[in-house]
Amino acid sequence: MKTLVIGGVAAGTKAAAKLKREDRSAEVTLLTKSREISYAGCGLPYYVGGLIETEEELIVNTPEKFAGLTGVQVLTGREAVGLDPERKSVHVKNLDDGTEEEYTYDNLILAVGASAIVPDVPGIRLPGVFQMRTPEDAQNMRSYMEEHEVRRAVVAGGGFIGLEIAENLHAKGIAVTVIDMAPQIMPNVLDPEMAAYAKRHLQKKGIRIQTGTALKAVLGGEKASGIQTDQGTIQSDMVVVSIGIRPNTAFLKDSGIKMDRGTIVVDGQMRTNLPDVYAAGDCVVVKNRITGKPQWSAMGSSANYEGRTLAQILAGKEKNYPGVLGTGVVKLPGMNVGRTGLTEVQAKEAGYDVETVLAVTDDKAHYYPDADSFATKMIADRTTHKLLGIQVLGAGAADKMTDIAATAIAMDARLEDLENLDLAYAPPFSTAIHPLVQAAYILENKISGEMVSMTPAEYAEGKAKGYKVVDVCPNPQIAGAFYVNLSSVNGPIDGLDKDEKLLLVCLKGKRSYFLQNRLKAYGYTNTVVLEGAQYFNDVKVEGGKFKVSPEDITRVKALGFLQDKRTEDCFNARVITRNGKITAEESRVIAEAAEKFGSGEITMTSRLTIEIQKVPYANIEPLREFLADAGLETGGTGSKVRPVVSCKGTTCQYGLIDTFHLSEVIHERFYHGYNQVKLPHKFKIAVGGCPNNCVKPDLNDLGIIGQRVPAVDLSRCRGCKVCQVENNCPIHVARMEDGKIRIDGSQCNHCGRCVGKCPFGAVNTETEGYRVYIGGRWGKKVAHGRALERVFTSEEEVLDVVEKAILLFREQGITGERFADTIERLGFENVQSQLLSDELLERKQENLAAQKHLKGGATC
Repeated sequence: MKTLVIGGVAAGTKAAAKLKREDRSAEVTLLTKSREISYAGCGLPYYVGGLIETEEELIVNTPEKFAGLTGVQVLTGREAVGLDPERKSVHVKNLDDGTEEEYTYDNLILAVGASAIVPDVPGIRLPGVFQMRTPEDAQNMRSYMEEHEVRRAVVAGGGFIGLEIAENLHAKGIAVTVIDMAPQIMPNVLDPEMAAYAKRHLQKKGIRIQTGTALKAVLGGEKASGIQTDQGTIQSDMVVVSIGIRPNTAFLKDSGIKMDRGTIVVDGQMRTNLPDVYAAGDCVVVKNRITGKPQWSAMGSSANYEGRTLAQILAGKEKNYPGVLGTGVVKLPGMNVGRTGLTEVQAKEAGYDVETVLAVTDDKAHYYPDADSFATKMIADRTTHKLLGIQVLGAGAADKMTDIAATAIAMDARLEDLENLDLAYAPPFSTAIHPLVQAAYILENKISGEMVSMTPAEYAEGKAKGYKVVDVCPNPQIAGAFYVNLSSVNGPIDGLDKDEKLLLVCLKGKRSYFLQNRLKAYGYTNTVVLEGAQYFNDVKVEGGKFKVSPEDITRVKALGFLQDKRTEDCFNARVITRNGKITAEESRVIAEAAEKFGSGEITMTSRLTIEIQKVPYANIEPLREFLADAGLETGGTGSKVRPVVSCKGTTCQYGLIDTFHLSEVIHERFYHGYNQVKLPHKFKIAVGGCPNNCVKPDLNDLGIIGQRVPAVDLSRCRGCKVCQVENNCPIHVARMEDGKIRIDGSQCNHCGRCVGKCPFGAVNTETEGYRVYIGGRWGKKVAHGRALERVFTSEEEVLDVVEKAILLFREQGITGERFADTIERLGFENVQSQLLSDELLERKQENLAAQKHLKGGATC
C-alpha cells in the first residue's frame, strides 16, 4: 500500500509517523514545500520574545532525523500544483530546479495547512513588515528587531497569535499597539464582555488596543515607519500582520474535491469526496463536537489528533474523529485566557436555552503566595443543565480550568456531574472546592432561582438603572452606595425598603450572594446580585463621592496619577511627552481629555511632562483608555527610569548637540525600553546642549552635556594686543600670557565659544562630543554630579554609558538609596571604571531577570 502525504508540519508528520508504526510494510512518502518539517509553529512568538533562545529549538525534527526515526521517505522543496484523482497522481513542482514531477498513490493524505493572509494594501511589502507563520518569519523578525533597534511596533490582528506576538514584543520593552477591525479582540473566541475585560487589562499593562480599526496602508519609504488606518495614523518601527490564515488549497481548484470557503470537507474518517483521498490539519473543516455543525479549527493540537486518528483508520482500525470544541489558551502579560465549547452567542445561535454566570473565585488558597483570581464565564443549557462552554481569565492555571471543562463537555456532562468531582487540591495548586466546581455551584443556584443576579453584559447595557446600589464589601468601597455590614445583618435593614430594587455589590460576588440569602429570609423581594462584582465591573453611583483608600492612592500613583491634596478624590494625571514635544493632534487630544475627564486645566511639570488637573478617581481608567487610543500614556512615577528632560539645544545659539534627537532616543530606549525594570529609586536623566546647564544636567542622576574641546596652535598665534579668543571666553580661562594665548584645560568647560574666533586660526576644535555626569541630585539633599573622565565622541557611546549606569544602579544599588548614594558608597573611581568597561552589558540579562527592588524608594 503506497501512501502519499502532502504537507510536513503537524498533521502530515503525525499521520505519516503513526501509519508506519501501525503498519511497518506501508510505503509512506511525505512531500513538503518547506525546507523544514515538524517545526513548532505555536512557539514562534516566544522565539521572537527570546524565551526560546535558538532557532534550533523550534525544529522538532529535521527531515533526515524524521526519516531515520520513522522510515518515512521525506522530500523537501516540493510544491503540489495539481491533483488528478482519476490517475491517482499529484503534480509537483521541484523548487530546486523548477522541474515538474508526478507522484502516484494508493492513498493520499492532504495536510497542506494554511498560510498567513497578506492584505492587499499599499506598503505591505516594505522591509519591517512581517507575518508569523514559519520559523523563517520568526527569525527574520527577531533579526530585524535587533538590527534596527525597534522601539515601537504595531500588530494588526487581535486573535491568539497577534496577542501572543504583542505579549512577547512588550516583554522586550517595545511599545506595542494592537489593532483589529472587529469591535473586540479575540472575536468568535470570547464573548464581548470577556474580551472587553481582557482589553482593559492589556491597556493597563501598557499595550495599546484599538478595535474597530482597519489597516489601510503601511507607511514608509525605504522601510516601514507606521500604518494608516481608517481611524488615523500610528507611528511604528515595525508592523506585524496577523489578521488570519487561508488554507493552502488553491492547487485543488480543478480536482473536483469538495470544499467549504477554501477548506477541504471531510467526514468522521477524515475522508474527502474523492476516492482514497483524505485530509487533516489546518486545511480541513471538521465538525463541532457539541452541535455537529461544520467548524474550522486551525490548531496544532487538533491537527495532531486528526493526523493520528487518520493513520489508525488507514491501518484498518475502527476509529472516528469526533470533532472539535475550539479549545484554546493564550498567555498575556499578567493574565492567561482559556476557552472551550460554545460562547454565549454561539450557543444561542445553535438553539440552546442558554444560561450563563460570571464567577470570580480564588485560583488557589488565598493565603498562599501569588494567589490570584479567576473570572470564569460558564455557559449551560437551562433546561438540561448540559455544560456548553467556558471562558476563563486569570493569572493562574487557566489551561487547567479550560481542560477540565473540555473533558466534561466531551463526556456530555451536566452541571450536577461537576458538583463532587474529586479534583486535586493543595494550597499551591487550587482551592479546597475547585474553582471550576465553584462556578458550577453558582450557575446551578442561578438556574434554580436560589440566586437572582445580573450579568456584567446586562450591567454594561444599563439594566441596573433604577436600582439602589448596596455596598457589601468588608469596608465601604463604592462611592455613593448604601453600605451594609454583612456580619451585623440579623433582620430588616433601616434605610432599605423590602420591595425596593436593590443591586448587591461586593468585591467578587460571594458576600453579595450571602446578603441576598439573608434578605430573602427577612422578606426582601427585589434583590439582585451583580455577577463579577467590582472585580469585573466598573461600578459607579451617580453623584457618589468617597475618600480614596491609601492603597488606591499608592496604586494609581504608579500609573502617573498624583493626588491633589486639596481634594479627597481628585488626581493630577501625568501625560508623558517626548521631552515636552507632542504633535498638534496629540495636543488636541490632551485638551479634550482635560475637559472631558478633569478640570479643563493643563500644567507642565519641571521635567516637561504634561499634567491634566483634578481628575476624579472614577475617571482615571476612562482617561487612560481615551489617551491610549491616541497613542498617549500616563506614568513617570515610581522607582524607575523617569521621562527624559533636555534644553532646546537644537534651536539655542549656544547648542552644540541635537538635544531633541538625543533625548527622544533615550526616552524610547530607556524610559519605554526599561519601563518594567524596577530600580532602587527613581533615576532621572537630563540632556544639556552646552555647558550653560539650563536644565541642570549635573543635578540629575545622570546628565549629558554637549562639548566642544578647543585646541590651541601656538604657531598661529600672533600675540595680538586685543585677543578675540580671550574676549569671547565667557568664563575667562582663555588668557594671553607672555604674548601667547593659553587655555587652562582643567578649568575650561568646553563651551566652544572661542573656537574659530582667532582670525589667524590659532584656536580650532580638537574634539566634539558629550560629557557624562553621574550622581547629581536636587531636593532635600543636593548633590552635584561628577563628570566621567572621557569626552564621548559618538551617540552610541553615550547610550551605552546610560544603559550601564542604569544596570549598575539596579545591580549594586540598595533599595531606597539614590544613585548619588550608591556612587558615594562604592566610590566614584570604582563606578567610573565599571561604566567605561563592558562587563555590565555582558551580564545584562541576568541582572534584569533578578527579582530585585520589588518595592523601591521613590515616593513621587
